[in-house]
Amino acid sequence: MLIQFLLLPAVALAGVVDPAAVSPPPALAWALGLALMGAGALLLGKGLLDLGSSLTPLPHPRDGAQLVVSGVYALVRHPIYGGLILTSFGWALVSASPLTLGLSLVLLAFFSLKSRREEAWLQARYEGYGAYVRRTKRFVPYLL
Repeated sequence: MLIQFLLLPAVALAGVVDPAAVSPPPALAWALGLALMGAGALLLGKGLLDLGSSLTPLPHPRDGAQLVVSGVYALVRHPIYGGLILTSFGWALVSASPLTLGLSLVLLAFFSLKSRREEAWLQARYEGYGAYVRRTKRFVPYLL
């Protein structure tokens, strides 16, 4: 968990301080980046709301929590991570920062590893989790 609290500010800061960043960014990259950031914010926000009382700051499921498979969780298993990933890649485009792009790839790899560990815990806790995994994407609806 400490890694993500270091990575997220690093992604944000890299887009501001990267000396290799293109300024101003190409218009198409800027527009696509803003769209990704907006989609990421929506995915993250909806993921937080839909978790309700099952929300926990820890990656291990809370005792007594229910498996949430409705709302945005009907489309993706980890919308909060997916939202952060989309937002970071969007920021890389908006800031035209190669460093931010590289850190976004590290963030994607980190959340991939972290989500696999969480899924092992969820599989052990909830009987229908395997079927849920087979029918839903991990981070981004219809894509990833």
